[in-house]
Amino acid sequence: MPGGLRPVPTRQDEGEHRVPFVLVRLIRGLGSSRVWVLPASIILVVFLTSWPLMAWAEPSSNPLTSVANYWWWFLVTAATVGYGDFFPTSVGGRLVGAYVIVGGIVTLTTLFTRIASAIENAKGHRMKGHLSSDMSNHLVIVGYTPGRTERLIREIIADDDHPITLCAWEETPENPMPEQSHLGFVRGDLAEESVLRRAGVHQAARLLIDVRDDNEALAVTVAVTHVNPEAHTVVALRDMSRAHNFSYIAADVRCVQWHSPRLAIEELQDPGIAIVYADLMSHGGRNTYSTRLPEALQQMNFGQVQEVLGRHFTTTVLAVQHEGAVINPAWDTRLPGDAVVYYVGERRLTSEEIVDAVSQSSRQRATAVD
Repeated sequence: MPGGLRPVPTRQDEGEHRVPFVLVRLIRGLGSSRVWVLPASIILVVFLTSWPLMAWAEPSSNPLTSVANYWWWFLVTAATVGYGDFFPTSVGGRLVGAYVIVGGIVTLTTLFTRIASAIENAKGHRMKGHLSSDMSNHLVIVGYTPGRTERLIREIIADDDHPITLCAWEETPENPMPEQSHLGFVRGDLAEESVLRRAGVHQAARLLIDVRDDNEALAVTVAVTHVNPEAHTVVALRDMSRAHNFSYIAADVRCVQWHSPRLAIEELQDPGIAIVYADLMSHGGRNTYSTRLPEALQQMNFGQVQEVLGRHFTTTVLAVQHEGAVINPAWDTRLPGDAVVYYVGERRLTSEEIVDAVSQSSRQRATAVD
């Protein structure tokens, strides 16, 4: 893709991966832990001791004493299901059966207790940011400011609902937004590669660096772009005059004003829009202006005004104000003569220039019809 950006996952893609996310992580965690060791040891000991006892207590005519049948009887009995296709007939055999039932109950109780403990521990580690993120093609927010970051995340989720991982300093003790079940959380030294990799920076599609000051932002940007030079990276700065320093790190790093969090969100979602805003707000670039329509142009369509100003002055009409502002009205909306037109252009237009441009357009149309 242009600029080396990775495609942002669609809402459908996110929905397909979100459902099994927690389950897959849990299964991986349990599989790599020692949860199963004690329950497996208990049930194995019960099996190895109960079968010789059952073979000794039961008459040889009972099919239960054969290994081919005993393992099945042991399984259903230890699980307290008991199909009744095989059963002991002697007093000693029934005592062995009671031993198997108790062993099965102890095994299941131990297993469920250890699984519940493992889940609770995993939840605690996840809340404290000790686990690694399994996300990919996601957004990583590097840095945390109480209140501000929560608002940013809520606005981002409200707009596109894509997966997010928050990567904060050690001073943030635990996930500040535990109610967001699909928000990843990692904490540590934000300039440390291992911490950034735990947050999945190397697999991220978008990165927002929103840290405590501009010096820190510069150091973190160096580390982040080292881990992932291809992601769309946005940096929030207090002093925009320092933005040129970030171009030395990577030409496509986008810097936005820290005091305009909405602009950071828009740049994340629509890469390049910060450049448009910067051009509009800087001297020498295109700017926004307003002009009251001359009375001579009463009852013109909005589309006609848009076409005339665009064709003759390379401007774009943004809104019309008449008894309240109307953003981008319908093309055939009739504009009263005292309407105020807001437009983007290279300079301010006079009423005379607009009337002259409309006259030229009218003559051109009349000539074309003749």
